[in-house]
Formats: sequence, C-alpha cells, structure tokens
Amino acid sequence: MFPDDLIVDAWLDRALAEDLGWGDITTAAIVDPDQQGWGIIASKEPGVLAGIELARRVFTRLDPQAEFRECRRDGDKLAAGDCIVQVRARIRALLSGERVALNCLQRLSGIATATARCVQQLEGLPVRIVDTRKTTPGLRALEKYAVRVGGGWNHRFGLHDMVLIKDNHIKAAGGIREAVARVKNQVSPMIKIEVEVETLEQLRETLAAGVDIVMLDNMDCASMAQAVELAAGRVLLEASGGVTEDRLRAIAQTGVNLISIGALTHSVRALDISLDLFQAKPSAGTVQACGLNNPVV
Repeated sequence: MFPDDLIVDAWLDRALAEDLGWGDITTAAIVDPDQQGWGIIASKEPGVLAGIELARRVFTRLDPQAEFRECRRDGDKLAAGDCIVQVRARIRALLSGERVALNCLQRLSGIATATARCVQQLEGLPVRIVDTRKTTPGLRALEKYAVRVGGGWNHRFGLHDMVLIKDNHIKAAGGIREAVARVKNQVSPMIKIEVEVETLEQLRETLAAGVDIVMLDNMDCASMAQAVELAAGRVLLEASGGVTEDRLRAIAQTGVNLISIGALTHSVRALDISLDLFQAKPSAGTVQACGLNNPVV
C-alpha cells in the first residue's frame, strides 16, 4: 500500500520548495509559459521500479493539466532502455519538476532493486528480509514502501509501534530481566517485545524473561545456529548487524526467521533513470531511435 497522502503530499511540497525556491530562473528565461512538450522517463539500467506515483504528483503539481501515461508500474522489473512513463505537460513544468521526480524514482527504485536482489538470494528458504529505522529523515514511509515493493518486509516504523530493548536500555535498567519487567508493567500486552542480545548467555536470560522476538546482534553463523537450537521455536529470531549480500544465504541457513538489513535504506545506490524531452509528440520510431523500449505513444 502506498503511504498516506498527507505524508506524501507534505513531503513533496517541501521537496519542490527546496529545489524551486522563488522560481526556476533558467527555464523561465528560455521557455514560453504555454509551450507544451512531452517527457519520456526511462531506465538506463536493469532494476525494479518504485515511486512512479511520486513522479506523477510532481508534474501534476506544477501543471494540473499534465497527462501521465504509465509504461511500467511499481514492482515491475526494468531492463536498460525501458520507458517508465510518458508525460505531456507544459515544458516549464517538465523541466522544473524533472530533478525532484527523478530523485524520487531513482532513490525508491534503488531500494526496491536492492531488496529484490536480497530476496531472490533467499528463494526457497523460510526467512524474511526486513528493513530498519536507518532511513533518510522525513522519507521513512516512502523508503519502507520501496522495501515492500522489492519483496521485503517492514520492521517497526518508529519508537511508538513496537518495543525493542537494546543494549543501552539494558544498561539503564540494570539487566535484561529488569528491562523486560518494566516494559511489561507499562506497555499494552498487545504490543510485541523484542530484545537485542550479543551472546548466547544473554539469549538464555531473554528467553527466561518471556519475549516475542530476539535480535541476534553481530553474531557469527555458528553462534546463530546455536541460538536457533536454544530458542527451539519459542521466539522469532532476527539476525542483524554486519549483514552483507555475500553472507545472506549462510545466515538464512542457520534457521533464523528474519534478517534485517540497514543498508537497504541507509546506503543504497540509486537506480539510473533519466528524462528525455520532446517538443513534438514522439512516434514509436523516434522513441526507439533514442534507444528506448516499450513506448506509449
């Protein structure tokens, strides 16, 4: 499901205000206000598409009469040269909105692509890829949406929707059992409780305290396999910390239930996506001559 309209629209307004300031002085000097054109957004490399609704909202904000024709939908696999969308609008709107629209598509598609790649590596294994709170400030709902588009699952959205007792909470409380006891005394029993552990001894203490999920922080695969034996299905086990794509399958084969990867959102590489401007309506032949596939003309 796409994030709440109020969140998305408020963020888009800020993004456009940041880029436009008091106006696009280059485009305003060159382009007639009523001049119409066509923009074709296309992928320059393979990946998974996410964020097309954001691009639509960018251009319709700048030109309410903009016509937006999708060639691909979120979740579709892209090949290099694939057309994503064709937009007919005032050229001023196309040029002034280009950067924000592309930034949205590139960032979210990069997240969806990285997530899909990780999910594919674990095909056939009963484990889920989940994200973290290591997101770009203000973009969490959108970046977590892109993770879902790529086939991953969302961990908690914020500090409000799930308990996660981490090492500093344990230090502040004086121990795992005390931290868990305080939470159970204060928080609704409908809210799940997760505890982060670094050792098997901490895992034993956590299991005795009675929680729902245990995060195995920066454990090697041998220790994770032992943790799975100790837990014996009483809790969900989440592998976290130092997770790289080359370790994914080995981690999954230990028997953990979840693998959380902060890199899906905090350091993902943007997908290469561009916009080509046409002053006249492009024909299929013109689009294909530009090296683009599957045009909607």
